[in-house]
Amino acid sequence: MTGITLALSKGRIFEETMPLLEAAGIRPLEDPESSRKLIIPTERADVRVLIVRATDVPTYVQHGAADLGVAGRDVLLEHGGDGLVQPLDLQIARCRMMVACAEGFDYASAVRSGARLRVATKYVSIAREHFAAKGVHVDLIKLYGSMELAPLVGLADVIVDLVSTGGTLKANKLVAVEEVMPISSRLVVNRAALKLRRAEIDPIIQCFAGALAPA
Repeated sequence: MTGITLALSKGRIFEETMPLLEAAGIRPLEDPESSRKLIIPTERADVRVLIVRATDVPTYVQHGAADLGVAGRDVLLEHGGDGLVQPLDLQIARCRMMVACAEGFDYASAVRSGARLRVATKYVSIAREHFAAKGVHVDLIKLYGSMELAPLVGLADVIVDLVSTGGTLKANKLVAVEEVMPISSRLVVNRAALKLRRAEIDPIIQCFAGALAPA
């Protein structure tokens, strides 16, 4: 039987996952930031790491190309959870999904008056659900980057995006006006793999759980 495959993305999630990997005895033999390899062996002969885009992690796990993965709550909500089990909130890569607008825009008044808002975001599903729950009518504009530009050039009234320090908003004279939800990264497991290979996967899950700081 083949070993366990873990899907990870480069950057902040990988860096903050490393202590958890080490607790499970999973140390990649190469640094994904400098290596060109997309499949990286680890010190455990039975575990390998796939390096994929953050937005692709759920897809690799869902379709069985990876047994486990680490993905942000934002990605999982946009992707949908079919075929995935989320046994742990790893409490890493934390930030907030926020509604933000230009400094001069009266968001609260627009919502109260029932105005139809133009919302720029790459998190279309999350934004749609958030505003529907508030009874706010919106026109959603999907963007893939530079959300902060949209209100500045009149493309949108507000944006829905991830906010960590708020520095980018401030630099572009935008303000966060409403929290949609807190975001952190989750361990995800292929549902079928968990049933068929529980003896191999459960110990890894338990090592991750044991490495988490007490709440």
